Amino acid sequence: MENTRLQLEWFNKSKALIPIETGKYGYTWVEPSDPRYCETHTIVLDDYYKGIQLKKDSNYQYSEMADLLPQSDNLLIQGESGDVLEALTRVPEYAAKYVGKVKLIYIDPPFNTSQTFESYEDNLEHSIWLTMMRDRLLHLKKLLAKDGSIWVHLDNVEVHRMRILLDEIFEPQNFVMDMQWEKKYGASNNSHTIASMTDTILVYRKSTDFSPNRLPRTNEMNARYSNPDNDPLGKWKVGDATARHNIGRQQHPSVYGFQNPFTGEIQYPSNGANWYFKRETVKEFLEFWGEYIDGPYDKVEEENRRRIEGNDAELRSDIKPLILKEWNENIGKQNIEKYNKCVLPQFTPTPVGGAILKVYLSEVSGRVPVNLLPFDEVGHNDSAKKEIMALFPDEKPFSTPKPERLLERIITIATNPGDIVLDCFAGSGTTAAVAQKMGRRWVTCELKEHTFSHFVLPRLKKVVMGEDMGGITRTKGERVFDESVTPPEGISVDDAATFTKVLNRIIAENENFKSDSVVRELKRLTKTKRTKEVLNWRGGGGFQVAHLSPACFDYDEKYNIVKLTDEAHGELLIRSIAANLGYKLLEAGVGGIFDAYKGKSVLKVIEGVATPEMVDWLLANLDEEKTLMIASTGVMDGTREYLRKARKGSRILVIPDDIFCSI
Repeated sequence: MENTRLQLEWFNKSKALIPIETGKYGYTWVEPSDPRYCETHTIVLDDYYKGIQLKKDSNYQYSEMADLLPQSDNLLIQGESGDVLEALTRVPEYAAKYVGKVKLIYIDPPFNTSQTFESYEDNLEHSIWLTMMRDRLLHLKKLLAKDGSIWVHLDNVEVHRMRILLDEIFEPQNFVMDMQWEKKYGASNNSHTIASMTDTILVYRKSTDFSPNRLPRTNEMNARYSNPDNDPLGKWKVGDATARHNIGRQQHPSVYGFQNPFTGEIQYPSNGANWYFKRETVKEFLEFWGEYIDGPYDKVEEENRRRIEGNDAELRSDIKPLILKEWNENIGKQNIEKYNKCVLPQFTPTPVGGAILKVYLSEVSGRVPVNLLPFDEVGHNDSAKKEIMALFPDEKPFSTPKPERLLERIITIATNPGDIVLDCFAGSGTTAAVAQKMGRRWVTCELKEHTFSHFVLPRLKKVVMGEDMGGITRTKGERVFDESVTPPEGISVDDAATFTKVLNRIIAENENFKSDSVVRELKRLTKTKRTKEVLNWRGGGGFQVAHLSPACFDYDEKYNIVKLTDEAHGELLIRSIAANLGYKLLEAGVGGIFDAYKGKSVLKVIEGVATPEMVDWLLANLDEEKTLMIASTGVMDGTREYLRKARKGSRILVIPDDIFCSI
């Protein structure tokens, strides 16, 4: 059946791209069968950096994040993102660790056409960008966990094309949201049209298993809770004692009247509503005020239920109203006194009628994420530049860096401590730095050597060593009322701080106001302060530095032949052949004369000619149940057939001609 799904077409979509020069953004078109495109590079491990978690200091407070386990299983790679992703998905040692295991992928592609591909014509420029992203997204999809998500950060140049491309690769039903980040706090007067104030971050999931986390509650949200009755369960706010239900053919079982213990009146839910708890639970709460019994199902009760449920509903006379066994005005007055002095039940009537539900702060969940990422919550480009300049005062900051708080928000929504976060366009290293501070594992890579060595590597070293005190490492202490202040009812600490700030402005130019006793008293009643600064990160953990191996294979377009490069010998050639054939390297000393294995097949790489004598020697050292794969730069006539007969299922491949034919 022909594919009828909407797809984006572009010039040379069926072709592939390879870098023109190592370490730079510059590409040329080739056929997908070209060995320069097909070759899987290996990852060469370099230094490992490890920090020690700093001890706590009494001068600070510490958040829960500061006590998370610092992760040590992290990977920083210098190399071209496409080759890095292919290595992670195809080299067996890394594929086993990362394929289907990455919980969050955040990418901020540097291929902003006019900046990166300025030497190309417009149609070719966009085609290169789309091919680049298509190939990387296909690898990223393999790496993403079933419950994972990918966040693609873009400006307004390519976002419309990327949305269709992501639909094509991840499927339209896995689109989650387009997040809007306020990257600026003010419009530029240099804009010739409409000023751009936001970036878009397209969010897609791998499957319906993705479930975003809620965000921590804000101080403003928590300020709505208080504890006027000294409830041992803590702060609470007034909630709705009723719930809505669909009007049906039969009455809802929680629709009935109960007698108010203060006024003696029978009260009911509003139209289309029912009491929040089931009848047995409501009765238990009401008996805090006196003994409740079943009341009569009379005409008044029936009329009120009809009002609530509608004329067509079948009412239930078996559900009785609840009334006090004994009530008079004196009992009502006693209950009012009790109301003003006692800890109120979770569900309680009020002296003015109706009922309230106590919603406890300890029982409410975090806030639901929304698609607006305002700069006052997650930072903006300028705040991100300041973060970079604080770390590298002698370096020129990036033009559009991302603030740590933005990545903190994304990582909070999409992951949990210990999950893997991947960013294949490291840039200044913000994603990895924030992931480390939040107790996540991470993988990141950077193409440009200068960026890698001057920004990413030193920044991440500072993070694990506990020397990076910027970004999300520290948080201002919480603003609270001074110990001498008993705040007026309904006045939050933010209200008081704002009031004092405005008052100080008003009296600034008037000495009489400053000495006025009323003004001094107002300032005393609204005096606030900040608690100790909060530390969220104490250093610790570590990361492995690595780089991509040089290419072992080249292609001569004139003669249509595959060639070995000058670097293709020794250990590098062995690792390359193993990676490209999907064999896992044997540890030194374990394999003896053999190099790698895949299932029951064992690989031997030979720089020279494979002969029957060599086959005999290798088979003599190989268990009978295993097969032999020889990859050699030459082979004597008849040796292939000799091996096939000597050990069924065994093969010889000639390097380089047969390597990519066998993939």
